[in-house]
Amino acid sequence: MLPHINYNELPRALQRLMAQASTRDTDEAATLPRRSFLKIVGAGGFALGAFPHLAMAQADGPAKAGGALKPTQQPSAFVQISPNGEVMVTINRLEFGQGVQTGLPMILAEELDADWALVRSRSGTNDAAYADPLFGMHLTGGSNSIKNSYTQYRELGARARAMLLSAAAQRWKVDVATLRTQAGTVIGPGGRKAGYGELAEAAMALPVPETVTLKSPKDFRIIGRPTTRLDARAKSSGKQDFGIDVRQPGQLTAVVAHPPVFGARLASVDDSAARAVKGVKAVLRIPLDRGAEGVAVVADGYWPAKLGRDALKLQWDTAAVEKVDSDKQLAQYRELAGRPGNRKFDADMAPLANAPHKLEAEFVFPYLAHAPMEPENCTVKLSEGRAELWVGTQSADSDGQAAARTLKLAPSQVKVNVQMAGGGFGRRFAPSSDFVVEACEVAKAARTAGLDAPVRLLWSREDDIKGGYYRPMHLHRARIGFDERGKILAWDHVIVGQSITAGSVFAAMMVKDGIDATAVEGMRDPYPVPMRLTVHHPQVNVPVLWWRSVGSTHTAFVMETLIDEVARSTKQDPVAYRMQLFGDKHPRHRAALQLAVDKSGYGKKKLAEGRAWGVAVHESFESVVAYVVEASVKDGQPVLHRVTSGVHCNLAVNPRSVEAQVQGAAVMGLSTCLQGSAITLKDGVVQQGNFGDFTVARITQVPEFDVHIVPSADAPKGMGEPGLPPLAPAFANAVAQLTGKPLRQLPFDLASA
Repeated sequence: MLPHINYNELPRALQRLMAQASTRDTDEAATLPRRSFLKIVGAGGFALGAFPHLAMAQADGPAKAGGALKPTQQPSAFVQISPNGEVMVTINRLEFGQGVQTGLPMILAEELDADWALVRSRSGTNDAAYADPLFGMHLTGGSNSIKNSYTQYRELGARARAMLLSAAAQRWKVDVATLRTQAGTVIGPGGRKAGYGELAEAAMALPVPETVTLKSPKDFRIIGRPTTRLDARAKSSGKQDFGIDVRQPGQLTAVVAHPPVFGARLASVDDSAARAVKGVKAVLRIPLDRGAEGVAVVADGYWPAKLGRDALKLQWDTAAVEKVDSDKQLAQYRELAGRPGNRKFDADMAPLANAPHKLEAEFVFPYLAHAPMEPENCTVKLSEGRAELWVGTQSADSDGQAAARTLKLAPSQVKVNVQMAGGGFGRRFAPSSDFVVEACEVAKAARTAGLDAPVRLLWSREDDIKGGYYRPMHLHRARIGFDERGKILAWDHVIVGQSITAGSVFAAMMVKDGIDATAVEGMRDPYPVPMRLTVHHPQVNVPVLWWRSVGSTHTAFVMETLIDEVARSTKQDPVAYRMQLFGDKHPRHRAALQLAVDKSGYGKKKLAEGRAWGVAVHESFESVVAYVVEASVKDGQPVLHRVTSGVHCNLAVNPRSVEAQVQGAAVMGLSTCLQGSAITLKDGVVQQGNFGDFTVARITQVPEFDVHIVPSADAPKGMGEPGLPPLAPAFANAVAQLTGKPLRQLPFDLASA
């Protein structure tokens, strides 16, 4: 039994749950930890959704009659309805700008039939309930959030609504079939009404229905409507807290001196000046990612920690690590492209020799930093046998497990509180959990040094841009043979670039026959061309990671500029040429491109003098985005004036978020075109460190946008990333129309075109 608790004083719902648990064949009710009980009673009332323990009770209790539901299917994990009718929806993803903190509640609220004005949202933890329902792991990435949780959140809302209806039927002693709901209210015979807040406590104790009937899309009143984000006011007013803003009582702040060359170790440390800085509490030598070492300075704030780090005198041992040089690396990649490699496609290349027209091209794509507005950070609080983390993470369970290994704890002893993040673009999901492990190493060392306080690790902008995990550098080489009508007879293609997934837990799934699937996504399709595709994955001492839209960041540029070049070479309209290649096998591509063409006025509107059209269309993450752009060249520099997009993502849950995602992704794509957007290395050292030498698009460079969505009632697909890949090739194709010279590299270099 739980000590010092009067069960008669508990709310009736919890009494019933505990009574039900006590009748089971196990002794789970007797072993419910006091800590867990206090979480329940302190969770803001006993409205529907005091998770996690009530979710477990529901999973093991009454619903068992029809087969237990998984934690990801339990309404109590996701829905909390307060007595005043306010509905709090817990999201199972990281919100870092893509809009899931609004989109997922919209989906749930639709089937719950909630009053949208009373819907709120919050982030989850590393509990099993918040795993991706398809992948079985916590994951925000691959543009999967809405796509993978669409049915899940609809069913959660429908189950909660069914429980509320049952509670009202029991209260009024009527047939549940005589009841209906409307905007957070149950309505019964004779005009009876009860708000969800009145019914939530009783509803919570009822069995969770296994199967529910979902609405027809024609009856949606929330899904599909342009909706202002729930976090818009807090963000626009500066009141929104992010991971970097975490404050725990007695908290200390740490910064780490990382080696200048990846994997280097310390030869000597003189920390006397650092220890003398006012506010510095400790200087700690710690292990880092990839076998490296570093020095952490722990202080009572960021500024003294930074000053302490600046005062360190460190000597680094770089003898045992490769010192990458970007110019030499490109030469090595070119040499490697001429060797036999692993084959992805293997079409017959014999027609290439006698093709009437031939095209040869080499493309170069540099390393790219993610450079989110909020650099990496993680706060760690250690207590006896427990750890609690606050971090903006794309994978709470894998980071929690990495923390557990570092701290020598069981995963169940580590709680990860997911925080709002200021961007990420893939950087907050490194398989190594590098900055989370680093934070744990610092907290562990600080505790050993006698500092019994939470520690917040902060990376600076320079730490982030120099700190590794980049979009890989790639080289593409193509030889294409085609006839007078533009029919491609043979396409011989080579890709050279590091594998993102090799050596990670994803390798078994993503690497086949020596080829990383992320490196070749977007090649060939949707164009029916006979292609031989060869891939090389060299090992380089530069850590690499997925970057917004992953392989499509380079494959879309290659495919769409080469297709455009074939069209120009055979004097065909690039839109008509693409439509011909699509045939009747790619209706979504056709619809997206046609929408962009129609809305832009392409082929009908007269452009201003010195401007040209550019076109590109690409599918990634099961969504298709087509761009028709207007561009010019001014003083030797390309200028993007207007972007019109056609988007086919199936059902747009929140069209306003889709529009924002397309715009944001396109601006990020524009950044890759601008001089200074490359990460380069000299003697193993990254040469860029902040936005003064790593270019992103400024507001004066951002074009006018028109975003149009193809209507659809089919289940939604991904939208966080698909807006990025076709922007650069559409822009490049417009510039090629003006100059007559194709662009073969990012960032653009008109001088070498």
